[in-house]
Amino acid sequence: MKTTKYYTAAITCFVIWGFFSLVLKPIHDYASLDILFYRVFSCSILMLLIAFTFKRKSIKEAIETFKGFSKAEKKKTVLLNIGGSVFLMANWFTFIYVMNHVSVKATSLAYLVCPILTTLLAYFILHEKLSKTQWMAVGLSISGCLLLSYANIMDMFFSIIIGFTYASYLVSQRINKGFDKFIILTFHITMAALFLLPFYPAYSGPVPTEFKFYFCIETIAILFTIFPLFLNLYALSGINSSTVGMLLNINPMIAFLLAMFLYKEQFVPIQILAYGIVFLAVLVFNSHHLFAIKQRLLQYPKVLK
Repeated sequence: MKTTKYYTAAITCFVIWGFFSLVLKPIHDYASLDILFYRVFSCSILMLLIAFTFKRKSIKEAIETFKGFSKAEKKKTVLLNIGGSVFLMANWFTFIYVMNHVSVKATSLAYLVCPILTTLLAYFILHEKLSKTQWMAVGLSISGCLLLSYANIMDMFFSIIIGFTYASYLVSQRINKGFDKFIILTFHITMAALFLLPFYPAYSGPVPTEFKFYFCIETIAILFTIFPLFLNLYALSGINSSTVGMLLNINPMIAFLLAMFLYKEQFVPIQILAYGIVFLAVLVFNSHHLFAIKQRLLQYPKVLK
């Protein structure tokens, strides 16, 4: 199936992000801004080194493609990519702050809210069409999120902020086409680094000296930023942003399990019910693809005969 590789990329991306707390929690004593500074700077340096060492041809092609655009297309491309950098940077800071200073549950809820916001933004801005079954899945997600917000309204407040910034990134990048995905990602992260650089001298804390901090930062940079973001952009090139957004629910499902069993955060029955409803929503939203895979597997033995 033509879209299977894009679904695989999105699922892999969100499974990886589900385990983000494993490397973020060990450095929770550091200020959220410091973690953001070192994460972004490290990612930018690594990606620029890779781009100028192995992707020179892609850089030249991107420049030539941009030169060939009309004035209106150039303006649109610049806005999409600068906007993508801003949305990413805002998402990372709010996520780190809430993870380390509010709760893992709040960040988990954020990525339950995000698919709803992504679907709505994609519907109104990109005019992506949804079937009745998919709208029913959106309704299930909303009901699950409302149950969770009933238990803690402040968690919902922080979650909407985190979710909206990433939903905006997904929708904006769905229409950002014509360039190598790695080059686009390098541009986004480098722009974020340039935005943050003037604030570093005034707002950063003492330079960290612990090996643990730098080990966690590099792990975050490579395994939890560059690799999954590249997979995310690749998935957006083949499937709708609303579909990618709904698959994002895999991330909080894993975070929910970690919060319950590893970090021993307390959950009431209504929260467990809510997560179950959202998980059902993911299955319903992607049921057409799941049934297609099942049908293909059933036909495979016949092909062998």
